[in-house]
Amino acid sequence: MTASPVPPVTPGADEASEPALKVAPLELFLDLVFVFTITQLTGSLVHHLTLGGFAQVLVMLGVIWWMYDAFIWLTNAMPPRTHGRRGLLMLAMGGFLVISLSVPHAFEGSGAAFGWAYLVVVALHTGMFIAAGVTPAAVLGMGASNLVVGALVLAGGYLAGTVQLGFWVASFAMQYVTPRAARLPEFRLRSDHFVERHGLIVIIAFGESVIAIGVGAGATEFGPALIAVALLSLTVCVGLWWAYFGHDDDARAEHHMAALSSAERNRAAVSVYYLGHLGLLLGVLLFAAGVKSATAHPAAAITQPQAVALAGGITLYLVVNTAIRHFFGLGPHLPRLLGAALVAVTVPLGTGVSALAQVAAVAAVLVVVFGCEAARRSSAPDRWPAPDVSA
Repeated sequence: MTASPVPPVTPGADEASEPALKVAPLELFLDLVFVFTITQLTGSLVHHLTLGGFAQVLVMLGVIWWMYDAFIWLTNAMPPRTHGRRGLLMLAMGGFLVISLSVPHAFEGSGAAFGWAYLVVVALHTGMFIAAGVTPAAVLGMGASNLVVGALVLAGGYLAGTVQLGFWVASFAMQYVTPRAARLPEFRLRSDHFVERHGLIVIIAFGESVIAIGVGAGATEFGPALIAVALLSLTVCVGLWWAYFGHDDDARAEHHMAALSSAERNRAAVSVYYLGHLGLLLGVLLFAAGVKSATAHPAAAITQPQAVALAGGITLYLVVNTAIRHFFGLGPHLPRLLGAALVAVTVPLGTGVSALAQVAAVAAVLVVVFGCEAARRSSAPDRWPAPDVSA
């Protein structure tokens, strides 16, 4: 198949006269902490694979991703090119590390540490944004709203059980208020850096799935079954990578974002890159929790929660990925949605046959889905879609 060439990104009027903004090495260094965060959340879910455990992990992921994504906005507005900015980002890295360390027992005694570290991260983010040249009223609105989010997390950290979860759910819900309180259109966003940064985060999440393969493999005897399930699990990870990056979809997303007006770009950044990528991260996290159990007992049947996590994570990822591609005017949609449905019905294979059988079925579905897409592209070469600015 000869892929159609990707045309150069055509920036909007507010980006056309500026050099490209690339991700700084320090931002990649900061991502090392986020790797640990995903690992901690995956481990927490593996040990509490119930509806209640899932709710806790979802809320923790939501509030952590909210502030982590906020730092992507920050480094987009003021790249870490001075020692002062770098030092403050390293302090934020320390805050995120404490948050990650407290994740496994956040609902069993370490919630207060989670909350205090979260408030430190909020304070650093707001303080640094004040120097970014954004309208003070917009920064103060954002900072005040994020402070409420942090205060709810901290208050909940001193509580326990359902009450704590309720406070943290309320903090999660506050994230829908912040974009309005912050006068979102007044924040300037560079699409090149922003899209690249989120693509790197997705790759980091894939790395957690690979780690889960290795961790699960450490609990079982090395042999043909383990090799097979590990390679098939890696095939699934490759499929997830292809779903996001195949056919230069990330470059196409950048093209679309750059062509939007500043206000439209910022709204897309919240809906597609915060909420949409929250769904992608949750899907990868669920799959990692399931695949850890699969590699631990490849030739045996796994429990229903484990099989549901394995299949449900891929299903969620494909559905959210399709929705994101629809926003950017990328198709086709039907193969991925059909693939999501087929993956969802592999649960009985895991519970009734073996983990290896379920992983093999999931990998086969992804191979067929992307094989069909490739065949369609070879018979009808893809054209660069015109951005739909009304999306």
